[in-house]
Amino acid sequence: MKSYSQKVLLFAGLVVPFVGVAQPTRGQWNESVPSMSEELLIQFKPTATSADKKRVLGKVGGSLKENVAMKRQNDAGRGDLDLVRHAPGLHREDVKYAIESDSSVEFVEPNYIYHHQAVSNDPYYTSGSLWGMQATNQFGSKASSAWSKGQTDCRSVYVGIIDEGYMYTHVDLAANAGVNTGEIAGNRKDDDGNGLIDDVYGWDFNDNNNSVFDGINDDHGTHVAGTIGGVGGNKIGVAGMCWNVKLLNAKFLSTTGGTLANAVKAVDYFTDLKKRGINIVATNNSWGGGGYSLALKDAIERANQANIVFVAAAGNASNNNDLTPSYPASYDNTNIISVASIDSLGQLSTFSNFGATTVDLAAPGADIWSTVPVLKGTKVDSGYAKYSGTSMATPHVTGACALYAALHPNAPVSEIKAAIFGTTQPTTSLIGKVATQARLDVSKF
Repeated sequence: MKSYSQKVLLFAGLVVPFVGVAQPTRGQWNESVPSMSEELLIQFKPTATSADKKRVLGKVGGSLKENVAMKRQNDAGRGDLDLVRHAPGLHREDVKYAIESDSSVEFVEPNYIYHHQAVSNDPYYTSGSLWGMQATNQFGSKASSAWSKGQTDCRSVYVGIIDEGYMYTHVDLAANAGVNTGEIAGNRKDDDGNGLIDDVYGWDFNDNNNSVFDGINDDHGTHVAGTIGGVGGNKIGVAGMCWNVKLLNAKFLSTTGGTLANAVKAVDYFTDLKKRGINIVATNNSWGGGGYSLALKDAIERANQANIVFVAAAGNASNNNDLTPSYPASYDNTNIISVASIDSLGQLSTFSNFGATTVDLAAPGADIWSTVPVLKGTKVDSGYAKYSGTSMATPHVTGACALYAALHPNAPVSEIKAAIFGTTQPTTSLIGKVATQARLDVSKF
């Protein structure tokens, strides 16, 4: 068996008030959290000119590396968000003061690094027992009850997977591999004008190319995909919450981690696709932890304004998120659903974070079977494995969002959240642990 905890985001940045939690002041950085050497994200004010930017960079011997989010993308009234590199050998406090004291700057954050935090034992694959989908196991999501009423088809709905890559050729996923309808595959052109060439199945922001699946190390993203949209009724492997759905991928995590800048770009990628007419209802975010980033919170808010639900793992540190926030799950954006893990006996998983006010509900997250890539000789093939973590609970809820949206086209974020929270099943072990004091139950959709 393989026990796989969530991918962990390790960064801390600028802070705004968070209810019930003491926060650092503006500009306080967490020096214990790794970041890319000499790289910073600078949020300029909307009025900042090219001359202003040049002046700011000149203060720290800096150079522009790339624009992460342009003024026109930002629905929060902010200006450009730029990734820059400052001169080597400078003290970070001096750099921070020099930039933040400039009148054209709203805030500056280190380009923090996301790291994986995974614990594994003996991996194996088989068709297995999907207790998390069952109605016969009283603590499952009761997806099988929805299926029995014919509620299996979410093909009108797109779901974004922000994670590692995923194996879109997997035998149990290929039929549900969504495509960016604005792109023509293989013509080496940016057909939809989003600045990315041939982003048919999504985009790899870690390697900056259109190859969202790069081999067996993309197992976490593939496992998430199977729980959301493993093809059902095909007598093969597993079935996802939605038997038919369209999956797209924004890869920003690799075996060595991912950056804050790439996380922001991944979130904005799906927001942009939604604005281009692709019906992205929700994104799955099985990563988290660390500190507060206003740049990432702004990106999530842009997704909120585009009517995209942001489903986030509560974390795997057995912590109370009311006291020690775990981001992005602990941001207060109204489109976020924060998910804890419950096991097949109805207990809050020992690894799961919780929070009576900051974690919304629990879903099956222990010993969850789903799709993974495996090696057969030297060939990458379709396989299955059993993982545990709030990473595994989160796609149950993301799939539930897709299921509800398929039954209620054009439902806003607020309606989808209300439907999921309003149909949860009260659970003794969750009293005082999550806001609903309950677990996911889709049988009443």
